Amino acid sequence: MLEVAGIDAFYGQSQALFGMSLEVGTGQVVSLMGRNGMGKTSTVRAIMGLLPPRNGSLRFMGRDLTSLAPYRIAQLGLGLVPEGRQIFPNLTVRENLIATARPGDGQREAWTLARVYTLFPRLEERQGSMGDQLSGGEQQMLAIGRALMTNPKLLLLDEATEGLAPLIRAEIWSCLAGLKDAGQAILVVDKNVEALTDICDHHFIVEKGHLVWSGNSTELRANPEVQHQYLGV
Repeated sequence: MLEVAGIDAFYGQSQALFGMSLEVGTGQVVSLMGRNGMGKTSTVRAIMGLLPPRNGSLRFMGRDLTSLAPYRIAQLGLGLVPEGRQIFPNLTVRENLIATARPGDGQREAWTLARVYTLFPRLEERQGSMGDQLSGGEQQMLAIGRALMTNPKLLLLDEATEGLAPLIRAEIWSCLAGLKDAGQAILVVDKNVEALTDICDHHFIVEKGHLVWSGNSTELRANPEVQHQYLGV
């Protein structure tokens, strides 16, 4: 579904990604892990066209993404939940959800307001509240719901549970498990190794802009030295 092959990306003259590669298959949930500042968000930004790579290739459903504008990439079926949530503070919950909504492709059950409210009942309770009146957990639910309302083929979550209370984190992980069961492909950035190994089919670890390890959950659990070297504080 998504193929990232040997991309180099820069902020001005400073190189952020060095030959970064990863893949997400249809219906897979894949993690991108690493310490802070190691290139995870830069990889997500490159995929979405916000940080165009200078070298390498990006392909989605066989389509070359490297020369496309971010909105064109989104139209192909990539839905982003950005780091920091970035919901619209001066719009209500309902307005946030419908602002960028797109119809489904007819091949799967479409995401609608009613379906998002079923997934996150708290959003229905707060649907008239402004974005900046929500708690951090509610904003994260809203950011996920907003991305789902675009009916994405692939959902990208950057720092899925960062800064959230434990109960809210558990709710987000339960949500992602339900999306996986429904066949939603997901690329998720997070630091919770235990939760990620429970839900993800495959893992990629990045260090200083380089891909340094990849494997499945069984292999990651069996490699505490990898966790310590690249993920430990």
